[in-house]
Amino acid sequence: MARKKKTAKKNPRIGTSFDSLLKEEGMYGEVTSTAIKRSLSMEMQKVMQSQSISKVEMAKRMETSRTQLNRLLDPENDKIQLDTLYKAASALGKSLKLELV
Repeated sequence: MARKKKTAKKNPRIGTSFDSLLKEEGMYGEVTSTAIKRSLSMEMQKVMQSQSISKVEMAKRMETSRTQLNRLLDPENDKIQLDTLYKAASALGKSLKLELV
């Protein structure tokens, strides 16, 4: 008695990139902006720690409130303005580079 071979359904997503999947699902922009913000937040906190800069000192250097600084450093809050990022970079002795690719 011969057995019939089962044919598996092909997954239409095999071979596509994660970016393609996110774009198809309409989530690419949100996921990308959150990832960028988290990365910037972690990087700023590392620099602050390496330079022994407290949040109070950082807020003074940026000429802003500690509440505003906390929003900037919050990895979940991706609603930030470019001028705030430039102030933060300058306060850390760094520069900010943005580019379209």
